[in-house]
Parts: sequence; structure tokens; C-alpha cells
Amino acid sequence: MRSRLPRTACLLRTIALCILLSHTAAYFGLTGREPLVFLPGPFSNEAPTGKAHLKQCEQMTLTRRQKRLCRREPGLAETLRESVRLSLLECRYQFRNERWNCSLDGRGSLLKRAFKETAFLLAVSSAALTHALAKACSSGRMERCTCDDSPGIQHREAWQWGVCGDNLKYSTKFLKKFLGQKRVSKDLRAQVDAHNINVGIRAVKSGLKTTCKCHGVSGSCAIRTCWKQLSPFHDTGRLLKYRYDTAVRVLSVTNAATGATELASPRRHGQSLRTTDLVYLEDSPSFCRPSRFSPGTGGRTCAKDTSCQSLCCGRGYNTAMRLTSLSCHCQVRWCCHVECQTCVREEEVYTCKNP
Repeated sequence: MRSRLPRTACLLRTIALCILLSHTAAYFGLTGREPLVFLPGPFSNEAPTGKAHLKQCEQMTLTRRQKRLCRREPGLAETLRESVRLSLLECRYQFRNERWNCSLDGRGSLLKRAFKETAFLLAVSSAALTHALAKACSSGRMERCTCDDSPGIQHREAWQWGVCGDNLKYSTKFLKKFLGQKRVSKDLRAQVDAHNINVGIRAVKSGLKTTCKCHGVSGSCAIRTCWKQLSPFHDTGRLLKYRYDTAVRVLSVTNAATGATELASPRRHGQSLRTTDLVYLEDSPSFCRPSRFSPGTGGRTCAKDTSCQSLCCGRGYNTAMRLTSLSCHCQVRWCCHVECQTCVREEEVYTCKNP
């Protein structure tokens, strides 16, 4: 009998399901039958309070304990939703030229398997949640955390100068509490999911940098204030896409010294698996034809010289002409006014042929 997956993997799979949806909607559920809720834009300046905050918590598919934490922390519900937005946009961007492009179709079936794509979804979801929590702390959207407590930084001074550090330390601590991380199950799939989730968190940590600002008369550096700052999430997404491209297929082995089960790669020839490697258990389908995992690549737009050959899976592509409007012949008029004409240009559009 297979052991249950840790709650960590379950919630992150829930978030991963959200990023497979379109730009207009997302849901927090595992079955795909949950009611849709609108996917929010970027954070508002203030965290929702009162009934609005409580309503957001109730709309999400969370455990009882997680809902209690959500109700106690105004701003957490919006932070969870923001992490979905970050994950969605970054996943779609990183795979825009791939056969699998973070599509809606096949999301449930995909997450039931241990493909490279599943590994990326879990990693980018955990990374987005870690990033969003740290940013929410430093921007004052969470009541129970504030700026990064790095040595030498006074919180009030940091707020005054507008250099409040991103609180990654609190973010990772709260994340473990919220997800209920415990001892990893002996189940192979559970170990793989937990490993990939941690890869996402480490990717965010690797982008944490110290930034300093000088204060003083005439720009002198009489006083220097330093704070911790996360890299843009796009940098994290690019790193995770590289981890996806170099992902390692693994199997379970028993450590002769400890008796514990561990993940290992048969291709590494004795080399230990790195904590930064994304791992998977089975080879991915081609995603060329419609299946329970994706809608295929038929009808996808491609670039003739770079992506059509791979994206169209050797089937070839259709060429069509399209008229596009753009501003042209722009001139600056006195004062501070720009006048442009509208030009129409004909361009070729390439789309993959259907199977």
C-alpha cells in the first residue's frame, strides 16, 4: 500500500494546478471540479482586512489548520494568490517555445505522473510562494513579519529610507509551518516531490543579495544602509528552466550504512545527487499530438528559423499573411508632444500543421 504524500507536496501540487490555467482564472483544488475564482493582478497597496480577508481564506482549498493560519494573518490569502500569478506568468514565459507550454489541457493527468514537467511545476510553485511571502513581509502586507532582521539594520530607519529588506528568513520558516513539513515519506514519489519543492526554495535563496545605499551631505557615504534583496522572479524562473533542461532521472536505493532509502541516478556513476538538481521518475511524452497530458502542438505559432522544426514535430507548418498596424514616422512637436502616423505592414505568420 502506498503511503500518503506529505502535505507539503499536496498543497504545492494544488498551486501547480493553478499555474496551468489561463491568465483570467485559477482554482485551488486537486480535482479540477472546484469553482473558478478570478486570478488577481499584482498586489494592492494594502492587505485586505475584515470580512474581505476572511472570505478570501474560505474560498481557497486549504486544510483546517491552514485556514486558521490564513484567518490569523491578514495578507496571507492575497500572498497565496500572488504566488499563483507569479508561477503562471513565469511558467508560460519559460515554455513559450516548447512543445509543452504550460497549457490548461491535461493539467490533472500531468501532475499524477513524475515527468520533468511535473518537477518544474512543483519547483516554480514553491519558489513563487517563497518569493511572494518574503516580498509581502518587506512591503508591510503581512502583520506578523516586517523587514529582514539583518545585523546593523534598524527596522524604522529601513522603512524611513525605503530600503526594507526582503525577509526570506521568515518566509522559509513560515512556509514550513504553513505546509506542515515533516519527515519525508519512504514512498519514492513523495521523496521526488519533496526534493523538487526544495529545489524551488533554494533557487530563491540563491538570488538573495545584499544591496547598500549611501547617505550624507552632497552624496557622501557618511552613513551606509544595507539590506537584503531578492532577485526578480524572472531570474529564478530562468534558473529553474535550466534545472529542467538538465533534470536527472532517479531511482530509489538503500544506503548500506544507514538503511535509509535515498534518491540516486544510474547515470551519475557513484556521484551523489545534487540538492539543486530537478529530478523525475519517467520520461515525458512528446507532447506533439493531443493526449491526456496536452493538446499537442497543432496550430501553435512558431518562428520559421528557430522553433518551427522542433515545435511542429517534423509535420511542417502553414504560412499565412497578416496585416498589422504600428506607429511610424513619429515627430516631436513643441512642446512635449509626439505625433505619429499609423502604418500597416504585411507580415508572414507560421503555424504548425495538425497531425
